[in-house]
Amino acid sequence: MEERTGTISNVILARIGEIALKGLNRGRFEHQLISNVKIALRDIGTFSIFQNQSRLWIEDIADIPSLLADDFTMTKVLDALTKVFGLVSVSPAVRFPGGMKEIINHSLSFVRDEMNREGHKTFKVDAKRGNKQFPLRSPEICTELGKEILDAIPELSVDVHNPDFVLFVEVRDDIYIYSKIIYGHRGLPVGTSGKGMLMLSGGIDSPVAGYMMASRGMKLNAVYFHAHPYTSDRAKEKVIRLAQILREYAGEIGLYVVNFTDVQLELFRNSPQDMLTVTMRRIMIRIAQSIAVKCDCKALITGDSLGQVASQTLEALVLTDEVSTIPVFRPLIGQDKEYTTQIARRIGTYETSILPFEDCCTVFVAKHPQTRPKKNHIIFAEKNLDIEQLVQKGLESVEHIRI
Repeated sequence: MEERTGTISNVILARIGEIALKGLNRGRFEHQLISNVKIALRDIGTFSIFQNQSRLWIEDIADIPSLLADDFTMTKVLDALTKVFGLVSVSPAVRFPGGMKEIINHSLSFVRDEMNREGHKTFKVDAKRGNKQFPLRSPEICTELGKEILDAIPELSVDVHNPDFVLFVEVRDDIYIYSKIIYGHRGLPVGTSGKGMLMLSGGIDSPVAGYMMASRGMKLNAVYFHAHPYTSDRAKEKVIRLAQILREYAGEIGLYVVNFTDVQLELFRNSPQDMLTVTMRRIMIRIAQSIAVKCDCKALITGDSLGQVASQTLEALVLTDEVSTIPVFRPLIGQDKEYTTQIARRIGTYETSILPFEDCCTVFVAKHPQTRPKKNHIIFAEKNLDIEQLVQKGLESVEHIRI
């Protein structure tokens, strides 16, 4: 799309990430990214989006008053954009037409505002001349503009190695100046890699697993197994809140709550205690897969990390996976708890995940679980279970919540 021209206005520069490396299907990724940006901003205001090479330029449609001229609104917009997968970084910028005279005048005003707001003492200029018809080359723009700033604002000094701020100038059809680069979460636009069903618990791991798959472009639905009254309504509210936080990154999520109490009690009565966790997880996989297929999800997603607990040993995972006919993705399989916790803190799920409301997996847990279960163990453990009836019982209790 062509860039617009006009008088001075506030805009946002958003930098596209790895989709810029795509080949003939790049347009599909870009179209999805722009759609996701519009959805992320729709509750804030109405914005126009112009694409140029590996960048998006976002502008408020209403000229007067401009939403982006308001610091509070600008902060909300920037926060929303940094959570859109596919964007590397964003910068609030000023756009205006003209030549070197206009660059100098607007830059002086911009720099003075920055000094008043941030108390900067040192700076440098970084210029890019995208419009090759502009009479000065990039180094010449930097030299002339830097000299004008030093002459007009003597309390500033140049530091090309470690400045307090950098004044970026981009010369295109119009001129853009900015000083801040706010980094996002990179990845691929959600919706470009199919749909997956996240097995969402109230713990730290599963929300992070969902976030990681969404960062690879996967649209999420989620299933949660609730064991009322053994788990409280607060546990369910906790999972809903985790889904709401994930929604900020992954877009709309369909949350399917399975009333799992009767199924768990049946397992508790008729399955050996040391195999209870494995038999329970196999039933969960079967139920989650049935819901996933109905939702056109092509894979299940779990927060398993190899060897982290008894149910996540290689032997237990093999027995769990054999009941699924669709892939089970485990993006955390090779990571330790500290790695997962760091991501949880960064994306905002950690404080909710550690709230002391237990899920069904922690309530009905064996004291001495089998850590190396074998095929004959699971055959024995399930011989007194009506698997089909238990799966159907779980499916009949599903509550759908739109996040």
